[in-house]
Amino acid sequence: MRWTLKPKPEASKIDLLKEALNVDDIVAKLLLQRGIETFEDAKTFFRPSFNDLHDPFLMKDMDKAVTRIEDAIAKGENILVYGDYDVDGTTSVALMSSYLKTRIDTVATYIPDRYDEGYGISYKGIDFADDNDFSLIIVLDCGIKAIEKIQYAKEKGIDFIICDHHRPGDILPDAIAVLDPKRHDCDYPFKELCGCGVGFKLISALASNQGQTPEDLIEYLDLVATAIGADIVPIVDENRALAYLGLQVINTNPRPGMKAIIAEVKKDELTIIDVVFIIAPRINAAGRMKHGNHAVTLLTETDFNMAAAYAVDIDQFNTDRRVADKRITEEALLQIEKNNKEEKFTTVVYDENWHKGVIGIVASRLTETFYRPTLVFTKSGDKLAASARSVKGFDVYNALEACNEYIEQFGGHKYAAGLTLLPENYDAFKAKFESVVKETIDPKLLTPELKVDLEINLDQVDQRLMRILKQFAPFGPGNMTPVFMTQNIKDTGWGKCVGEDKSHLRFTATQNGFENIVCIGFGLGNKLDIIKNKKIFNAAYTIDENHWNGTTSLQLKLKDIKE
Repeated sequence: MRWTLKPKPEASKIDLLKEALNVDDIVAKLLLQRGIETFEDAKTFFRPSFNDLHDPFLMKDMDKAVTRIEDAIAKGENILVYGDYDVDGTTSVALMSSYLKTRIDTVATYIPDRYDEGYGISYKGIDFADDNDFSLIIVLDCGIKAIEKIQYAKEKGIDFIICDHHRPGDILPDAIAVLDPKRHDCDYPFKELCGCGVGFKLISALASNQGQTPEDLIEYLDLVATAIGADIVPIVDENRALAYLGLQVINTNPRPGMKAIIAEVKKDELTIIDVVFIIAPRINAAGRMKHGNHAVTLLTETDFNMAAAYAVDIDQFNTDRRVADKRITEEALLQIEKNNKEEKFTTVVYDENWHKGVIGIVASRLTETFYRPTLVFTKSGDKLAASARSVKGFDVYNALEACNEYIEQFGGHKYAAGLTLLPENYDAFKAKFESVVKETIDPKLLTPELKVDLEINLDQVDQRLMRILKQFAPFGPGNMTPVFMTQNIKDTGWGKCVGEDKSHLRFTATQNGFENIVCIGFGLGNKLDIIKNKKIFNAAYTIDENHWNGTTSLQLKLKDIKE
């Protein structure tokens, strides 16, 4: 791992911010690194509010979408809310359908089957709408590239409103409205909304026609915050406000489905990290292992006892997902070990029996292990389907676009994408993908980078700093948990490997004979030799709290250590 120390802000700016906020050097530098330069910037950062949300009508086609939906409500049309089967998709469908049902009864939901229909809008879904007299489909978290399918629906007299956040192609679908902040002709001031975020902007616009404000829609923000965390979008600008306010809902008055999921969590207050690792995997497991409808049913249920029963099923799906994930990861690692004799720029593996619902997770794990742009393929009907994951700084979407001649369908983001291709094109695609990555990637991106915010001494780690750092939350892309570096420290002599498999490292660090503080390094057990015999070393870490037996103490959560 290569450590990179972030540039130090200008001294004049540091002094001005210290004076304006009455803070110390460390806090001023951290804020400036995050673009916070004035008192007003800091007020917005530390106290996100509904005032930080942009006018939804700034989004291209929002007026058209609102007009068509209001017309459908006035005429009592049947409206189908359609979405992807992942967390962003199912929360979007839960949000949109729940809101519309406060305005009209003739609303239903549709989540495509991951295995039968695949990603995005399906012909089967359109036929379902046609057979059941739905004249308007509102699709969320997909649809931006569904040119032929939107045309198919149009020929059947079905209108579409698209709410997506993925990159559009050169041609947009011929829908009534296409809401996507990433449209080249869209001047919406924030481009990084998730699908559920776009959905929230649409219901905000609809609510404004009823004399309501976004504040009146606060009950939906537990869904939006969950989607923001799960989809790993930047938690800056509007997303920061939505995540901050949504976490308040999750911690004070969550919907019954959320309450049922978190009922067994022994924490006083959930963070965005808890949302990512506790709530999101369970919602995702429904679409991965069974059907996304289970997630929508849970998230729209109004009776807690019913929601609790649904949550039991969801929890079992998640257990099954973990078992499949572990097995497939092990098989993929063996395949790589067996086949990759020479150093490559990519990791591409395939097995027709791998569970399609977990190949994305496996791709992420392989990327963490080998730090290469990664594709995990499995059989899906008469085609091969893959999940792609990338390393920091490399755009896997662009790399796939360069291999378009071998691909049937693909879509996604810079760091995560999905695709399908014909089996006979697999070998040619694999070779082309390796070639494209080899020619375009900066070799230094193949070594994990640890970005360090600041170098500090151990005597600067105290409860006051911890209290301020907590206010930097919610953390995520664009505002990651601050990473610090301290040089010339040593173990007091009792450092050891811990954990069932002894893969973690625990020791008490001291610097210049003072300021002893406990350090825990998950997965760093193999670096025990660096700290042995009171050798001097450097550490990169985040500052954390350890709660034990009713007491709270500071500890350093190690990211890496070096001689």
